[in-house]
Amino acid sequence: MSAGWFRRRFLPGGPLPAPRPPRPRASPVPYRRPRFLRGSGSGPGTADAPRRPDARPVRSPARGRALPWNAGYAEIINAEKSEFNEDQAACGQLCIRRCEFGAEEDQEWLALCSEELLTGHYWALFDGHGGPAAAILAANTLHSCLRRQLEAVVEGVVAARPPMHLSGHCVCASDPQFVEEKGIRAEDLVIGALESAFQECDEVIGRELEASGQVGGCTALVAVSLQGKLYVANAGDSRAILVRKDEVRPLSSEFTPETERQRIQQLVGVLQREAVEPQLVSPQSPEATREPDLCLASLPKAFVYPELLAGEFTRLEFPRRLKGDDLGQKVLFRDHHMRGWSYKCVEKSDLKYPLIHGQGRQARLLGTLAVSRGLGDHQLRVLDTNIQLKPFLLSVPQVTVLDMDQLELQEEDVVVMATDGLWDVLSNEQVAQLVRSFLPGNREDPHRFLELAQMLIHSTQGKDDGPTGEGQVSYDDISVFVIPLHNQGQRSDGH
Repeated sequence: MSAGWFRRRFLPGGPLPAPRPPRPRASPVPYRRPRFLRGSGSGPGTADAPRRPDARPVRSPARGRALPWNAGYAEIINAEKSEFNEDQAACGQLCIRRCEFGAEEDQEWLALCSEELLTGHYWALFDGHGGPAAAILAANTLHSCLRRQLEAVVEGVVAARPPMHLSGHCVCASDPQFVEEKGIRAEDLVIGALESAFQECDEVIGRELEASGQVGGCTALVAVSLQGKLYVANAGDSRAILVRKDEVRPLSSEFTPETERQRIQQLVGVLQREAVEPQLVSPQSPEATREPDLCLASLPKAFVYPELLAGEFTRLEFPRRLKGDDLGQKVLFRDHHMRGWSYKCVEKSDLKYPLIHGQGRQARLLGTLAVSRGLGDHQLRVLDTNIQLKPFLLSVPQVTVLDMDQLELQEEDVVVMATDGLWDVLSNEQVAQLVRSFLPGNREDPHRFLELAQMLIHSTQGKDDGPTGEGQVSYDDISVFVIPLHNQGQRSDGH
């Protein structure tokens, strides 16, 4: 996808003008709420909307506007954390066709088409940071990236077993046996398409923000239904759970600096040369050809890049920030290769600011970001330094597959997807309790899933009249999808 096409397709008015200091830079995309909220009445989230904590309106689609699978959606803007709602959402139908050369690049992705091989549905939440621009770009782009990636492999997806060659020409007679031995299934192609789509979308966001001189990024949580399966892809700290009568099942894991400590530390791990140097040989020597695993050149390049920290941070983790009085003392620490802890004698370099600081949701990467996976942030640098954040961030999602055909789904079985503002004050079990207390008594209400999404948000606003009785308040942006599963997989997806 070219940057020029993206501007023509999504940015009315042609190329963006170059920023002219000292005037503030314009956003690379117009600020707006999801398209399915149009006509929903009031306009909370706009600059002139009331933003007092006790007057923040919850916004939902108009009751006559049905979302895929009759899903419910609701959102609320933060309490003066920022001027705009940095969350974005998208949903719709996916029409996957056989990939044909020469097709119009900007054909509307939601248009029904007679050549479709596979149809499915898509729900997505994006939680922006550093402004709403990256989240808006992701909401406008990721579904198109996913459709292209799926169209490239759709013939393998609909096959009884993915063939070794999509061309149909079997080069090796035992190819089907190799595919079977590897256990490669159609769902593996969908997972690969999701992973590739996230990376492609990340590249688009990087180009567009760089062209407009902007910074920013977003987390991404996506649910895709295809062939009776629900694929949940997550890069960031949003969360999706399956709620059933007797079960609460996490469908995603949060990615924070703390949860990905080992991966992040390893990016800047310094080789213990004295331990391996006697075995190292020159990459040009004959021995290197015979034993490449002993060659320095064969080690992961990122593993020998301590310069990523520019001498400003320490990659080691300590239970607390070290002080001058700790010099020479033996203190607890751990490195990337350690799950447990050990002791080391504190050196001057250990007094630098930690690569990862803080615990739980308060953990920060390089004192800047609270997430370790997501989209964007290509131009983001640590405050007052030239250290880039992007080398430490992954755009690749974790994908969980829920086989709906293998579940005896009941009418109240739902998937709840929400940005971190909800989970800051409600646990999985508390959300499940709210779902179970609301749905059985509202079975005749066609808008019950929309009302449930609204109730979940209201439960984060400090009111004690709900079943949880917690009275906690979330001052963050919150966006929630409630997706009913009963009788949906087979009825809505097909060839």
